[in-house]
Amino acid sequence: MNAIIVNNLAKHFESPKKGKPGRMGTNNPQVKMGLIRAVDGISFEVKKGEIFGFLGPNGAGKTTTIRMMTGVLRPTKGNVSIFGKDVWKNQILVKQITGNVPEEANVYFDLSGFQNLTFIGEIYGIPKKIRIERAENLLKKFELYEKRNLKSMKYSKGMKQRLLLCMALMSDPEILFLDEPTSGLDVQSARIIKQLVREYNEKGVTVFLTTHDMEVANELCHRIAIINHGKIISLDTPENLKKLTQEYKAIDFYFDHSVDVTKIEELSSVREVQKVREGFHVIVEDIHESVCEIVDFIKENHFIIKQLNTHQPKLEDAFLKIIERGDRN
Repeated sequence: MNAIIVNNLAKHFESPKKGKPGRMGTNNPQVKMGLIRAVDGISFEVKKGEIFGFLGPNGAGKTTTIRMMTGVLRPTKGNVSIFGKDVWKNQILVKQITGNVPEEANVYFDLSGFQNLTFIGEIYGIPKKIRIERAENLLKKFELYEKRNLKSMKYSKGMKQRLLLCMALMSDPEILFLDEPTSGLDVQSARIIKQLVREYNEKGVTVFLTTHDMEVANELCHRIAIINHGKIISLDTPENLKKLTQEYKAIDFYFDHSVDVTKIEELSSVREVQKVREGFHVIVEDIHESVCEIVDFIKENHFIIKQLNTHQPKLEDAFLKIIERGDRN
């Protein structure tokens, strides 16, 4: 079942006047016929219960897309439906079942953490007893309970970001929209947010996530769409996206004493060898075949190996390759 369906969604703005190209520049493919095509006719589906990543470089159209999906910005064309309900025709209903943490959102500075949550609960019409109980539980879960009575203007950035996520969860939403939820956070706050996003997802909450942090995307997302110049240029699982870089495979290994590099170069599975300190960085065709051959080589020569590491493809490498490939098309 699909939680979200995005169909031919587009947002066009008037381009800057002549002589004022703006940050996109007049040569950018998003600027056509007097319009800036911030989002240019994209379509995709988000399955119920998945964490869906939405990645792209700055200015690619991520935030514009999420603002249209949450009913903040009216699209030029196309539509978004959430559990079969058109976002713009059912704004109140959609807002009742979604939680949203925009990138530039902020808390109510003059209210304490606890007051921020109970105020949001009141807006949603949650009965007093339930909103107090829910607020306390969220503050405990997000490690903010001890600071619950402190005015939020005194919260650190990480604490404010956690409080924003608490506020989005006060309505007990079925879908959570997160725009750069870990951006600029300390390690502890980022870890807490990642852990709790995963936990809520395991309870059935669908998550739509934009991020520049490839590690976050790789850890959390079931599927990832990559947008550039307002168009979706790739959509797949993290593992399938990473396969795009699998022509580069490497093994690092280190011995307890110096070994002649030519002996390593003679191995049939080795394409290239680089000397690294007391070891070697070896480019290979096939990880399994190469590890087996290297182990046999070590046994035959009675070497003692100190360390052996294989290098798996990274999502960051795949992302850069997809963006580069898309720019050439």
